[in-house]
Amino acid sequence: MADLFDTAPEPTSDVPSAPVPLADRLRPASLEAVIGQGHLLAEDGALTAMLEGTLPSLILWGPPGVGKTTIARLLAERSGRHFVQISAIFTGVADLRKVFETARNKRANGKGTLLFVDEIHRFNKAQQDSFLPHMEDGTITLVGATTENPSFELNAALMSRAQVLVLERLTLRDMELLTQRAEKELGAKLPLDGEARESMQEMADGDGRALLNLVEQIAAWGAKGPVDRDTLSRRLQRRAPQYDKSGDAHYNLISALHKSVRGSDPDAAVYWLARMLAGGEDPRYLARRMTRMAVEDIGLADPQAQGICLQAWETYERLGSPEGELAIANAVIYLALAPKSNAAYAAYKAAVAGAAKTGSEPPPKHIRNAPTKLMKEQGYGAGYAYDHDEVDAFSGQNYFPDGMKRPVYYVPVDRGFERELGRRLDWFVEQREKRRARGDG
Repeated sequence: MADLFDTAPEPTSDVPSAPVPLADRLRPASLEAVIGQGHLLAEDGALTAMLEGTLPSLILWGPPGVGKTTIARLLAERSGRHFVQISAIFTGVADLRKVFETARNKRANGKGTLLFVDEIHRFNKAQQDSFLPHMEDGTITLVGATTENPSFELNAALMSRAQVLVLERLTLRDMELLTQRAEKELGAKLPLDGEARESMQEMADGDGRALLNLVEQIAAWGAKGPVDRDTLSRRLQRRAPQYDKSGDAHYNLISALHKSVRGSDPDAAVYWLARMLAGGEDPRYLARRMTRMAVEDIGLADPQAQGICLQAWETYERLGSPEGELAIANAVIYLALAPKSNAAYAAYKAAVAGAAKTGSEPPPKHIRNAPTKLMKEQGYGAGYAYDHDEVDAFSGQNYFPDGMKRPVYYVPVDRGFERELGRRLDWFVEQREKRRARGDG
């Protein structure tokens, strides 16, 4: 673990030094020089306020390449603490013991330690628990970095002893400022026209480190004239979208897709569908979730919606990718434009609650089967009215347990096909009241 604490040896004269990456050369020397994260680092930002008092332990949550490591290093410098950096991927329990022992010695000599843990979510529960006593007695100030939602990945005990700060992906304006800073360091403007310059920044997808790697590649071309967007696209590979099918992005994007459909916005819905497919999401998962949307948010306002989802699902299974994905896109657009109703969903939830409340109440005897003589003697089936023999094929009998006050679970909306169902329901309610008034019910 010597590399965690010791200074690297000076290169000897006969060993050529390796080139320093542009990202390292441009690492900010002060918090004021950090690009982006104004909500944390501005005069009224959360981190700025913390530095005026006692710096607490922190969890920095955000996407790659937005400055988590840099901010941690600068916080240590600003607060006068010794900076130690480890990665949860390469560090075990024995390594952690050495870190804590060294920090304890530093503290005994009057020097605090800021321990920066990259990918902290990769530590298991026992490893996360090992930080707690050292955070509590002031041996370390922990700054953990994670790209995953800490609510799901970190122990409640650790979360209660640290404040979570959310770092945001860099905006295009941030990327332009970073590009200008890189050009100043390189001593030359990039050989790109305006559209290609913007395209380069979009390729980095909010990741400052990825942008500086692209800048280095382009600068190394030594192009004489301005490179256009098409040439840039041929020479550079667009960065893969930040998407983890089991992580926070997965849940955020499916939520965005579902809410866009519910909000009747076909453009937004098909956009989020495309984002998920581009991230490698299984189209079968999307087909299943869309079927749920049809059942939950459209329901009987458009009874065809569920069938269209199932047909799109089957079409994908037969055609495969990429052709079958168009069927899924068709279904998403149909769902977004379909009339919306959650009346059946609400009715089912209310009925579940009602069933739980009434416990084991039996059905009324007149609608129980009577396959044996004993059951008939007990009155099973007695007085049952066969609806097909009644006027309008409706008897209006009670089908709830005897003594149970009749509830209302299903309240159709006045949209789509459910408008017709509402008219039918009103007719049945009216006929039931008439029969009850005559004593037939």
